[in-house]
Amino acid sequence: MSINPFVSLFGRSPIGPMQQHIAKAHECATHLVPFFQAVIAEDWPKVTEVQQEMSRLEKEADKLKRNVRIHLPKSLFLPVPRSDLLELLSVQDKVANRAKDIAGLMTGRQMTIPQPMQLAMLAYVQRSVDASEQALRAMNELDEVLETGFGSRQVARITGMIEVLEDIEHDTDRIQIEVRRSLYALEKDLPPVDVMFLYTIIEWIGDVADRAERIGNRLEQLLAR
Repeated sequence: MSINPFVSLFGRSPIGPMQQHIAKAHECATHLVPFFQAVIAEDWPKVTEVQQEMSRLEKEADKLKRNVRIHLPKSLFLPVPRSDLLELLSVQDKVANRAKDIAGLMTGRQMTIPQPMQLAMLAYVQRSVDASEQALRAMNELDEVLETGFGSRQVARITGMIEVLEDIEHDTDRIQIEVRRSLYALEKDLPPVDVMFLYTIIEWIGDVADRAERIGNRLEQLLAR
């Protein structure tokens, strides 16, 4: 396997630190599943515990993001444009940010999920987390793509992963429609303020998958250069 001489000279940096960052952002997102399980059980001590852990993970992701920004080489010998890597880093960070937002709002208001919505909501959350996981998998292939000088086999592999990511995001769109319909059917029996915030949470869960898909889009653009 041929090795790109620039990568040999400068090592895997900054790809390794960026992979660490997305791993931390995804770890924050994964906690949405136990968080919603605790919300449905109305186990408020557990809800608070998971929310605090998510806040901690999001702060760790922020530290990793700052570290990458500070140490990202300005050298012309980077295998991809520095601006592209910074944009990719920003999109990665938004996954953790939105997961933290969801947990913070629901914990602060002690929001509950109406029983008829619970199964669909859990499926929706899980599929959004699946999108984050697939983005992580794709990002973890980037260093090999660069090491091989954008070899066709490695590029095809990561492109296939991005296609799977798009399929997962489409699944979340479909489930979101189901969840919205179930909430619409319950609106007349719920306090209007609760309905408003539930719609917000539904939108934000979809944002997690949308932002994961954007990671794939950024990777695709990067590979096309």
